[in-house]
Amino acid sequence: MKLSGRGRGCCVAGSRERGPPPRSPFVHQLRFSPLEKAKIAFMTLTLFPIRLFFAAFMMLLAWPFAFIASMGSDEQELEKPLSWWRKIVDILLKAIMRMMWLAGGFHWINVKGRRALPAEAAILTVAPHSSYFDAIPVTMTFASIVMKAESKDIPVWGTLIKYIRPVFVSRSDQDSRRKTVEEIKRRAQSDGKWPQIMIFPEGTCTNRSCLITFKPGAFIPGVPVQPVVLRYPNKLDTITWTWQGPGALEILWLTLCQFHNSVEIEFLPVYIPSEEERKNPVLYANNVRRIMAEALGVSVTDYTYEDCQLALAEGQLRLPSDTCLLEFAKLVRSLGLKPETLEDDLDKYAASAMKMKKEKVDLKEFSAYLEFPVSHTLESMFGLFDENEDDIIDIREFVIALSVVCKPSKTLETIQLAFQLYQSESGTIEEEDLAHILKTAMGVSQINVTHLFRAVDEEEKGEITYDDFYRFAELHPHFAEDYLYADQMGAESGLETSSLSAPNGICTDFSPENAEDKNKSLQKKLN
Repeated sequence: MKLSGRGRGCCVAGSRERGPPPRSPFVHQLRFSPLEKAKIAFMTLTLFPIRLFFAAFMMLLAWPFAFIASMGSDEQELEKPLSWWRKIVDILLKAIMRMMWLAGGFHWINVKGRRALPAEAAILTVAPHSSYFDAIPVTMTFASIVMKAESKDIPVWGTLIKYIRPVFVSRSDQDSRRKTVEEIKRRAQSDGKWPQIMIFPEGTCTNRSCLITFKPGAFIPGVPVQPVVLRYPNKLDTITWTWQGPGALEILWLTLCQFHNSVEIEFLPVYIPSEEERKNPVLYANNVRRIMAEALGVSVTDYTYEDCQLALAEGQLRLPSDTCLLEFAKLVRSLGLKPETLEDDLDKYAASAMKMKKEKVDLKEFSAYLEFPVSHTLESMFGLFDENEDDIIDIREFVIALSVVCKPSKTLETIQLAFQLYQSESGTIEEEDLAHILKTAMGVSQINVTHLFRAVDEEEKGEITYDDFYRFAELHPHFAEDYLYADQMGAESGLETSSLSAPNGICTDFSPENAEDKNKSLQKKLN
C-alpha cells in the first residue's frame, strides 16, 4: 500500500495524478533548538511558577462571584434580561478571566469583525478546535457551550461552567444526544432570549492544518449561525493539544514558559441558510466549513472524529502519523459502506478474495468485486493500492486494510486473516509475504520485517505459520515497538503518542446519529 491518493484531501478526485498524503490533522510534533531549550529551562525556574500561581488565583477569585450569581437561577429567570447586579457580576467575571489569560502570556487578544447579537445569530460555530486554550472566546463572550453533565460537579471549574448556562449532555441517558439537539433548537429559536450557544463543530482537536468534517448538530436547528475562526500565529506552537503529541500538562507548561502567546479571534459575517440547507444539516455544515476554511486559508478534509479512534486504537500495531489508512477509511465511508454492516462486508469480501483464481485485478474487476460502479471515489481507492502504477492491484491488500478499519484494536485477528490470504498450501508464509501484510496493515509504503521474521522463525526454516506468529506475539506483546518501529520508523516517525490517549476538546460530540458506544473507549479529557 503506497502513500498517495486521488480523493479530496489528497488531490483532485478522479485525477490520475499521484502526490504525497495530506498532513494528518491529529498529529502535533514539537522540536526545540538548543536555544529554545535553554529559554524554556530559564522560564521554568523564573516566570512559570509565578504565572501558574497567578492563573490559579484568578480562577479561585472568580468562583465566589459565579457561585452567588448561579444561586437560585431557574429557567424562566435565565430567559429574562440580566438584572443590574448580574450585569456587574458578568463584567467582573470577564475581567477576572481576562487577567487569568494575561497571566498565561496572552497579553492582548486580537479580535476582528463584529460579534452578532443573539437575535441575529443564536449559534456561534468556532473552528479550528485545537486546544483547551480555545476557551478564550468562551470566557470573553460567556456564551453557552455544550458540556458533559459530569463537568458541573468539578470543584471550582463546575461552578464557573454552570454560570454560563451550558447545554449538558448526560452519558448515563441513552437518549441524551437527541435531547441535546432539541434543547439547542429550543434555545436557538427563542428570538434571542437565551445567550448564544458556542459550538466547536469538529467535535475534537486537530493541529489546524485543515478543517475536518463538521458534526451536523449545530446546524440541525436551521437557524442563522455566525462562523468564528481562531488563529494562534506563534513562532513556536505550544498551544496545540491533539491526539498524537504533547499531553495536556506539557502543553500548559510549555505555553506558560513562552514570554508572549498570540491569539486571533475573527467573527465572520452571519451565515443565513437557504431553504435547502435548512432541510439538509450536512449540506449546511459543509458550506459553513468551506467559508471558514477560505477565511483561514486552509483546506477541508473528510477526516472525522471516528478517524481519531482508528489512529489511536489500542492494539499491537499503532498507525504511524503518515499512514494512508486514514485516507482509506475516508474513502470507505464515501463509497457508501456503512459502519454498522462493515464486519459483514469484510467477511463477504474476504471469502470472495480467497475464492478468486488470481490476486491481481484491474479497476473494472475491482468494481465488480466490490459490487460498486466505477466512480471518482472508487478510482481514488484503487489508486491507494496501485503501488507500481501499472493499473492493477492486489485484492488481498484491500481486504487487510478493510480489516484494520473495521477492527482497529484487534491486530491479531487482522494478521490471522492476512495469513489465510497469503499462506501456501502448507499453511506458511515467507518474509516477503509478511512484509506485504504488515505494510498494508500499517498503511505505509515500505517496511523492514527482517528482524521480526527471524525472531518468529526460530527454527530458521525460511517460513512461518500463523501459530508461530501467534505464540511469538503472546510472548512479546510489544513486538511492533521492539522489531518494527525502532528499525523502520526511527525518532522522526511521529509514532510517539501522548500517554493520555483520549480525545480532547471543550465541545462534546452530541450529533444524534453517533451512537454513544462509539465513544466508550475514548472519553473526553476536558468538556
